Amino acid sequence: MAKLYFNYGAMGSRKSLDLLATAYNFEEKNIPFLTLKPSLDTRDVGVIKSRAGLERKCTLIPHDVNIYDSIYEYNEIMSEKNDAPLKWILVDECQFLTEEQVDQLSDIVDYMNINVMCYGLRTDFKSHLFSGSKRLFEIADDIQEIKSSCSCGHKTSINARFNRNGDIITEGTQILVGGDDIYKPLCRKCWKNKIKEKMLRN
Repeated sequence: MAKLYFNYGAMGSRKSLDLLATAYNFEEKNIPFLTLKPSLDTRDVGVIKSRAGLERKCTLIPHDVNIYDSIYEYNEIMSEKNDAPLKWILVDECQFLTEEQVDQLSDIVDYMNINVMCYGLRTDFKSHLFSGSKRLFEIADDIQEIKSSCSCGHKTSINARFNRNGDIITEGTQILVGGDDIYKPLCRKCWKNKIKEKMLRN
């Protein structure tokens, strides 16, 4: 029976690397799969890339697309070509999906018997859940944390946002696409300490 998986972690916790390794494994074993990524992630358009330097092309998911309908149509085309139907779908940056799109992924699992494995962040720079991640926590069959360490040695849990001067940012829009130039993964205590330091300076 197919399942909906959610693998989450802070930035820099090898999420994309795990996805790419899984995709490589499926490719080696001739297991039919697709790699997807929300179009909101504009850093590497049409590509899933890891900090280790590995990358592969992927299909972009627009914010308003019905993923279930798209996968159904894809499988219909594959069937007409006498190709094997999909067995797995791998989704990177799943926090950018809408709650409706996560529900559509669950429909793909339940009604098309295709495994869906999602990788993404749990929370934003304010420690609040992303909508896609929130819905995955609510309905995923299997949830795993990909752990990484803060510079102090504790587990990272906050994707802290910084400005050009290196000051921590605590206000702003939830989604601001960026990498190491904007974000730094911290443990909760270090995140709080950075905020306190900023308040004392001001």
